[in-house]
Amino acid sequence: MWSFITRRILIMIPMMFLVSIVCFTIVDLQPGDYVSQFLNNPDISAEQIATIRKQLSLDKSPVERYGMWISGIVLRGDFGYSFAYKRPVVDLIGERMGWTVGLALLAIVFQWLLAVPLGVFSARHPRSAGDYALTGFAFLGLSVPDFFFAILIMYLMVSGGAASVGGLYSNAFVGAPMSWAKFGDLLAHLWLPTLVIGLPGVASLMRIMRSNYLDIEGAPFVESLRARGLSERKISRRVLKNALNPMVTIAGAQLPEVFSGTITTSIVLALPTMGPFFYDALLNGDQYLVMGFLMLIALITQIGNLLADIALAVLDPRIRMS
Repeated sequence: MWSFITRRILIMIPMMFLVSIVCFTIVDLQPGDYVSQFLNNPDISAEQIATIRKQLSLDKSPVERYGMWISGIVLRGDFGYSFAYKRPVVDLIGERMGWTVGLALLAIVFQWLLAVPLGVFSARHPRSAGDYALTGFAFLGLSVPDFFFAILIMYLMVSGGAASVGGLYSNAFVGAPMSWAKFGDLLAHLWLPTLVIGLPGVASLMRIMRSNYLDIEGAPFVESLRARGLSERKISRRVLKNALNPMVTIAGAQLPEVFSGTITTSIVLALPTMGPFFYDALLNGDQYLVMGFLMLIALITQIGNLLADIALAVLDPRIRMS
């Protein structure tokens, strides 16, 4: 088991190197750069633009700039310098990483706590009114964009007389030191982003859980267990355990998916996550901030897949023995 984990971690190193090349190439291929926004400014001369471009090392070739960037990451853990914020990328990502990870984990927990029991209920009552209702809910959750759902809930809250919509704190607690009252206000605001980010995942996971449960329930070994006289309760427990194995594999891809889902939701709900930073960096041509965020998503994907494989080995002794 430990040798498997060690091999996976070692494989992550060349994978991240390849991802860095792809990220740099894609970002560098976009038309213009950070300095391009000054070209139409009559107060800035061509000489000043050339000086700014030289100060930011944008006058160098792509190969040179990639070499400077990747060597900074490997030797110093330096992911570059944000042109717009005039600060290191690591500091900017670190400031908002806590909220981003926290909201993503809350959304994943919400998805699993809701999707697994609903999927099992739908599978154990096929073609019933409840099954059709949950199927309709799933298709609705998959088809409605998360930003539209966020706007709809905000509209309903404002129509209902809510004083504070969006953000993580009410206006009275913004900038105030942490206290029990501020913590309670935070909990009162967390449900909205958790619901908006997690609901599409609930719909898809529920359908997958229903399909897995029905497949396992129709397997020959289940009929054999019934023939041996096992109670339906014990059979359902074994069916559920086997049906969860593919779900664990999917869980590895959920973390980067939820991270990506927080981008538009964070912009609509004014959340202090990486989403607005990434969006502004794309608009401003802040290359190193964009590449730092993409590298972070790639790293989270690798870690998520590793954790999913470990959890799958813990659940399934066949995989553990192999």
